[in-house]
Amino acid sequence: MLAKGHRGRGAISRTSSRFDKRSVEQDPGETVPGNAPDTVLREMATKKIISHNSSPDIPFDRSINPYQGCEHGCVYCYARPSHSYLDLSPGLDFETQIFYKPNAVQSLLCEWEKPGYACQPIVIGSNTDPYQPAEKKLEITRRLLETFLLYRHPVSLISKGGLMSRDLDLLAALAKRNLVSVAISIPTMNSELKRILEPRVPAAEVRFRLMRELADIGVPVSLLLAPVIPALNDTEIEAIVERSTACGISHASWILLRLPHELKQIFTEWLEARLPDRAAHVMSLMRQASGGRDYDNRFGVRQRGKGPYADMLANRFNAICRKMNLEQSRPVQHLDCSQFLRPGHKQMALALD
Repeated sequence: MLAKGHRGRGAISRTSSRFDKRSVEQDPGETVPGNAPDTVLREMATKKIISHNSSPDIPFDRSINPYQGCEHGCVYCYARPSHSYLDLSPGLDFETQIFYKPNAVQSLLCEWEKPGYACQPIVIGSNTDPYQPAEKKLEITRRLLETFLLYRHPVSLISKGGLMSRDLDLLAALAKRNLVSVAISIPTMNSELKRILEPRVPAAEVRFRLMRELADIGVPVSLLLAPVIPALNDTEIEAIVERSTACGISHASWILLRLPHELKQIFTEWLEARLPDRAAHVMSLMRQASGGRDYDNRFGVRQRGKGPYADMLANRFNAICRKMNLEQSRPVQHLDCSQFLRPGHKQMALALD
């Protein structure tokens, strides 16, 4: 009998890691709705906090993730397979076994102090959300923002967490110096779909309100409509873009559902359990946009797909952005790198003005 999942959790089961040679048996208690596993927070010390990438379809080359794993529980999250490197399940473990980096600021300062360090915008939250529930207590993201402001280093944030409103003071100060931009992720305005698709994420209305708050204090805000899932939220493209524009965004981008590694199993299991009447249609359209496969991981294809269905999505998104006078990008590359004050530099006193 297929498990129906847990109230407040995205993944249906504790899916095996692709590196795990053992079979993972489902705990009978996990099949009972309401018996959701508790969240466990674990320290993860890190020597190198900045991750680099050379992906041609990503508009930044360096990022920081204060957390590994994410309690938001978005079933579609492409970062889920990263938990396999910890010998944990990309399914339920990803959203219940949350690792945090208490020495994030110290590690960042160590990297900035290196003589060869070249200042470029750093994105916080490229994999897991920097404003997931643990941040309310741990405040790692807030301490990082304080550090970016102190040393005048440009930073960009990607999030769907309403907790960001707590840090409007820091974001306003960074915005005055053209040192910050924010992308807010909203894949659906349908509350029932959101409840099962991204169970511990604030409602879309909270995120729209956050967009307006950010725009009002001068922070460049963009919409990240991601992921677009065939036959689930693809009908909402125009409505989400129009509503976001009314809330003050200046840029917008979209990403097609990605299903790398174990995520294919996690997502299809969720579809069959939560939306069995649509499961076959969703995956059929995914294959149409992925050359007959469930996922095409090639650069230039993995985020937008190809073929008639993918072209239709792109054309609709392009049309609504033209209508709303929106740039189709994220403003991260427009931030000012010239103000950076290297830690320990004799001009450090200037950062205290």
